[in-house]
Amino acid sequence: MPVIGFLGSPSAAEWVPFVTAFQRGLKETGYVEGENVAIEYRWADGQYDRLPVLAADLVRRQVAVIFAAGSAAPAIAAKGVTTAIPIVFALGADPVQFGLVASLNRPGGNVTGINFLVADLVEKALGLMHELIPSVTTGGMFVNPNNPNAESVTRNARETARSLGLQLHILNVGTKAEIDSAFEMVREQRIDMLASGADPFLLGRREQFVALAARHAVPAIYFAREFVSAGGLMSYGTSISDAYRRAGVYTGKILKGAKPADLPVEQSTRFEFVLNLKTAKSLGVSVPDKLLALADEVIE
Repeated sequence: MPVIGFLGSPSAAEWVPFVTAFQRGLKETGYVEGENVAIEYRWADGQYDRLPVLAADLVRRQVAVIFAAGSAAPAIAAKGVTTAIPIVFALGADPVQFGLVASLNRPGGNVTGINFLVADLVEKALGLMHELIPSVTTGGMFVNPNNPNAESVTRNARETARSLGLQLHILNVGTKAEIDSAFEMVREQRIDMLASGADPFLLGRREQFVALAARHAVPAIYFAREFVSAGGLMSYGTSISDAYRRAGVYTGKILKGAKPADLPVEQSTRFEFVLNLKTAKSLGVSVPDKLLALADEVIE
């Protein structure tokens, strides 16, 4: 029975829906965990510095393929310890930028996967929030400084904010305690709106973010629909669950003999804007008809 090494930067409890989606993709290629494939799970619980050790443990286990889940960090850690074992990633940033693949069409080496592009959607998210509340002048953006894409996300956010005439505070949140501290900063700085940089740790703490945004009565836009399903106001991004399903399909193909170098990196082509009208009403925010028309889904 082949063994898949599942290397995740978040915690197991936070990632249940996406693990399920990955297993669904495996099943599409004929593999069912516990029947004809085994999965060894290794979770960093948000501590990115643990990833190289966890990746090395999977290599010692001689797994058939490593699936790197979360940010670019697990894939970077896995690539750093093996050039022989195939690696499949599902990440929201540019894999070429981090040296994971030579190019999207011709990955080369032992790495390929799914790129769902959420790290590059900061400009669109801030623009949507500005359309919702044109009078807003002070905003905040959550960024996990431990994420390899933190610097580029911050740079893009600042550039977009300047173009919108928005004073933007970057709120670094890499631990649960720092989330609470960041919302104290929101209160002290009288921040009028919030956005979230794409990061698996932030996604895993979605209920905490949504609850605190409601408590402080601050409109917020997120990078994944899971935040809105949990009661958040808005999200703009791609389907992360679908990306994990597709990564499961790629992993199954490799188990059947396909080479990572021959599997082009798949990119998401569909983006979704989700609105929660119930949350808007509780915040006293009136949603313009233009935004309602743009929304792919409206939760009432």
